[in-house]
Amino acid sequence: MLLRIAALLSGIALLLLGVGLLNTLLALRGALEGFSDSQLGMLGSSYFVGFLIGTFLCPRLIQRMGHIRAFAFFTAVATACVLSHVLLITPMTWLVLRALTGVALVGIYIVVESWLNSHAASAQRGQVFAAYMVCNLGALALGQQLLGLDQPAGFVLFVVAALCVCLAALPVTATRLSPPDVPDAPPLALHRYWRAAPAALAAAVGSGVAMGGFWGMGAVYARRLGVEPGVVADFMTATILGGVALQWPIGHFSDGGDRRRTLIAVALLAGLAAIAVGLAGAAYWPLLGAAFVFGGAAFSIYPIAVAHLVDHLPHADILGGNTALLLVHGAAAACGPLLAGALMEAAGPAALPGQWLAAHVALVLFALWQVRRSVDRVVEAPAHFVPMVRTSAAVLEMMAADQPWSEHERQSEAADARRSHSESDEGTQPC
Repeated sequence: MLLRIAALLSGIALLLLGVGLLNTLLALRGALEGFSDSQLGMLGSSYFVGFLIGTFLCPRLIQRMGHIRAFAFFTAVATACVLSHVLLITPMTWLVLRALTGVALVGIYIVVESWLNSHAASAQRGQVFAAYMVCNLGALALGQQLLGLDQPAGFVLFVVAALCVCLAALPVTATRLSPPDVPDAPPLALHRYWRAAPAALAAAVGSGVAMGGFWGMGAVYARRLGVEPGVVADFMTATILGGVALQWPIGHFSDGGDRRRTLIAVALLAGLAAIAVGLAGAAYWPLLGAAFVFGGAAFSIYPIAVAHLVDHLPHADILGGNTALLLVHGAAAACGPLLAGALMEAAGPAALPGQWLAAHVALVLFALWQVRRSVDRVVEAPAHFVPMVRTSAAVLEMMAADQPWSEHERQSEAADARRSHSESDEGTQPC
């Protein structure tokens, strides 16, 4: 199976190498060009706004163009945006380019994830999903280290990022896999999901604000400490690797009881790690160690929220609920960099870990209130925690392969098929 989908995985890995490099590079180059922290925060928010717009716009474009042509179209848009950043260096131009990049990237995610979902057998979707997430986080972490190839003040790093994005189209457009259909988005009834699991939506908001601040302003924060670009890359890499390393043990812990209590513990850990990041200053190893722990805790909150929501929804509502959670997280992530930029401009770089702390303390207080006011009851079957990052709604069907309710559904379908076959055989027997 991995050999069959190697073209898709290699394409997304190349793409995210370039995107991971670009995200940090723009923060460093913008600071060198004299952009204020508020303007840099607006750039981060613009990207997430484009991501939200693309969530609604891109499925129609993919249905119209087909998967291969759509992938080539979106990679061409993303490549042009990368190169345009170094040709037109103004805050307003970069705002538009970041929004277009967000639209193009969510289109690429939908193409790849719907393709993976359609070509993975039901029993193998969990492994395919895990391989896909490893490619995502691994490429984003490795992309930070490409900053060492040149100085942010030059044009070489922009060319490297553009090459990675452009080359991502080669394995995907050359694949012989048949393209799948793009499913229609389920209806989004936020009030229903809020009544079912308010802690899950609150966690999506808190995680979105904190992680949006990290992706949009993390590199700016490290640079404001006065460290070299290589240390900025190491700071970003350590945070991402923390998310890779600690999600599984934290998730295993969350499967053992009330996930709201797990959210309290993990959000407390993220808040303490944010304090440690602020206290570490420019000290290399303390900064990286605190960033590693913060990444492990902060990256885990969104998948815990997904599992908690799944615990409290009937099977028919799970895909719609997860899609709603994805959009809530994305909307909060769009606000995160904007808020962080304004705070950093007013109070200095320490405002960013302060924002992370405030977001997670608010989540702790809300989850504590929920624990005190109600007992946690699972609707059908408890979900399993699945390590993940927020991409597009198309990945949710693939993620469902690791859930017990999906296994129950497959067993029911198999039983129905056997029953139908048996009745058919009885109908052909002579009297």
